Amino acid sequence: MGNCFSDDAVGRSAAGATPFSQNNTSNTAVDCFLLSRGYRGLYSQIELSFSASNLRDRDVFSQMLKLDEQQYLGEVTCVLSEIVTQSDRSLTLDLVYREESTSSTHTHHRGKFTVHAEECVSSKTTTEMILRCSDLEHKDLFSRIDPFLVISKTVESKSSIPVCKTEVIKNDLNPTWKPVFLNMQQVGSKDSPLIIECYNFNNNGKHELIGKVQKSLVELEKLSFSGEGENLFLLPSAGHDYHIKVLKSQLFVDKFSESVQPTFLDYIAGGYEMNFMVAVDFTASNGNPRLPDSLHFIDPSGRPNSYQRAIIEVGEVLQFYDSDKRFPAWGFGARPIDGPVSHCFNLNGSSHYCEVEGTQGILMAYTSALHNVSLAGPTLFGPVVNNAALIASQSLASGGRKYFVLLIITDGVVTDLQETKDALVKASDLPLSILIVGVGGADFKEMEVLDADKGERLESTTGRVASRDIVQFVPFRDVQGGGISVVQELLAEIPHQFLAYIRSRDVQPNS
Repeated sequence: MGNCFSDDAVGRSAAGATPFSQNNTSNTAVDCFLLSRGYRGLYSQIELSFSASNLRDRDVFSQMLKLDEQQYLGEVTCVLSEIVTQSDRSLTLDLVYREESTSSTHTHHRGKFTVHAEECVSSKTTTEMILRCSDLEHKDLFSRIDPFLVISKTVESKSSIPVCKTEVIKNDLNPTWKPVFLNMQQVGSKDSPLIIECYNFNNNGKHELIGKVQKSLVELEKLSFSGEGENLFLLPSAGHDYHIKVLKSQLFVDKFSESVQPTFLDYIAGGYEMNFMVAVDFTASNGNPRLPDSLHFIDPSGRPNSYQRAIIEVGEVLQFYDSDKRFPAWGFGARPIDGPVSHCFNLNGSSHYCEVEGTQGILMAYTSALHNVSLAGPTLFGPVVNNAALIASQSLASGGRKYFVLLIITDGVVTDLQETKDALVKASDLPLSILIVGVGGADFKEMEVLDADKGERLESTTGRVASRDIVQFVPFRDVQGGGISVVQELLAEIPHQFLAYIRSRDVQPNS
């Protein structure tokens, strides 16, 4: 659902400039994003329709449309999230006419302009499969196998794009994985070839390929019906001429079903809200905020620093999914005036409440806090995650139809790594996702362990494994100045995480 969260320049191209058409052409901007970053393509194709009323007649003597003589009538500006969060997915705006003179620009309202969003039916067609393997082979007989599957689709360039990944099952030669769900738009069609690869998990990230199969959904459905397995194979290494190696290991499809599943937009239209929260790192490693080389330096020219930019880009998208636009905002790793170091203090300076009004409220509270706290340390995430989890659990207990998104912006590697893991594992059962942006030049390799996209699911001190992946980690420098925005990189996983939580509880959207 990249479209639903893509409200920057690139995202607007994805959302508005490539509408659904009868020939099912691909969404070029989203596909380019997937190709360049390797993420799964969970997005909804949206058809936008437009209507206008009370337009000013610029030519009262002619009613014939001449395309080469079109005149400017006015303009409107909005983001896609403003439209899809409306109960009827329609947004009516004033058509603004801008009249420029040598000294100033004047604006006039010249009618109404309505935008309606409709989701393509194929976005809702979902295939559920339960996959298992038997007799997995491993060249090292003295080490264990921790297998997981990666399902990819092939594209015209013969490369592959991952669209789904299972959990890691520890020390099992005959694993059965939890159900996987594939959206029809992720794979293209039932006849499109899919590559299913079985890997042995390694902590260093260099996962070993055990074997693979290539089958379309049509062929996987036949496997399920017959109960037969498909042998895994390995391709010859580069520079060798020997044939494909067929393994005794087999892949089985224990369940294959198709259904029309509610999408992210169905839940939003049915009243589900996305509630935004933010936590800002005020540790001393950010540098003196009064000096230009500080990550917290407020540029007099108005150019936002990395903290401000992350708040603006994420907040200005998510705010439209939140009806009251009141956001909890915290700081951590600083010493408030005449107080000890706090690892979770209210950004607005209040001792009673943590909420601020809108994205601008967060920015104002952030700027104010820079003048009222002393940067300290260390970098602890646990208290902030626990605070966010408490709000989410209270909402859940009261029957609220809300999903919470916590944005943590930090310049350094977390110090309380195991405590943070414990908090995240506990929070994985709650309606909560956590976005972490790493700013500055620190080495964030250790942080990637918190993001299950990079490895196996988190495990707590007691041995409990997270029920789902709720973390997305992005180093700011990886996207700064490139074609992919912080918003796209961060929010790409939110619809998937939201639906994983909703489906695990069999929650249906309000009609």
